[in-house]
Amino acid sequence: MSTEVARNKTAPLEFKKPSQAKEVWRRLKKDKLALFGLATITLFVLLAIFADVIADYRLVTRINVHNRLQLPSAEHWFGTDSYGRDLFARCIHGARVSLSIGFLSALGATIIGSLLGAMTGYIGGRFDNLVMRFFDIVSAIPPTLLALAVVAAMGPGAVKLGLALTFTNIPLFVRVVRSAVLGISGQEYIEACHAGGTSRWRIMIKHILPNAVGAVIIQSTLSVSHIIRSIATLSFLGLGINPPTPEWGAIISEARAYLRVAPTMMLFPAGMLSVTAFAISVLGDGLRDALDPRLKS
Repeated sequence: MSTEVARNKTAPLEFKKPSQAKEVWRRLKKDKLALFGLATITLFVLLAIFADVIADYRLVTRINVHNRLQLPSAEHWFGTDSYGRDLFARCIHGARVSLSIGFLSALGATIIGSLLGAMTGYIGGRFDNLVMRFFDIVSAIPPTLLALAVVAAMGPGAVKLGLALTFTNIPLFVRVVRSAVLGISGQEYIEACHAGGTSRWRIMIKHILPNAVGAVIIQSTLSVSHIIRSIATLSFLGLGINPPTPEWGAIISEARAYLRVAPTMMLFPAGMLSVTAFAISVLGDGLRDALDPRLKS
């Protein structure tokens, strides 16, 4: 019994290494601005999900000219627009449109761009030159102008707008993932996989892409902010969401003519758009710092 106790006392203590997700969360918690962005985005996502519960969709389309251009009140929290429609309901349901297109477009660009970037960086050769020269040509056109041209050719609509914004954001992910893969593909464990007879596709999916996930997450977060602003820009120009579907950019465009009479008609949707874009941007900055392996504090 005494020898067992002595052995336990002399045995080295084993410390369990925290998981990568817990380590990232520990670093992210230190950034108060990033936490503000995370809380704000969570709030807006919940508002978009439960928009029908918070504000009946009939208030979005119901026209009442007798109540047009009202200031905020207990009945209409954000006031009414030029057709007498409840502005709070339109802003809440507009959040659903903007966030859904923004997140889905960013997801599509992330998947396609990550696969192409991994393939170009890992396979190399003529395939790399062909793909990268094509995206060099695409990148020479400003993203908003390119999206404007694609939407003008395809026509307005939520699906077409989402496809246009997905296409314009793919080059960003291709470049980010390609640069990460070029640094990973020369590692010894990749050469060991080759020596063991592992296929190229399996190496790329199982070993290369998981090690580039940090850069992908950061770029995805920042792309959502850019896409939401692009949605508002195109809708403001009349090439986004078809009316009477509510969308922040379209509401702002309609409010231009009534800026002096009812400034709140522009203030609330513009404020929600600005706060959302800012929150996503600061969250992306926080994730970039939290996922940086060189920061151990």
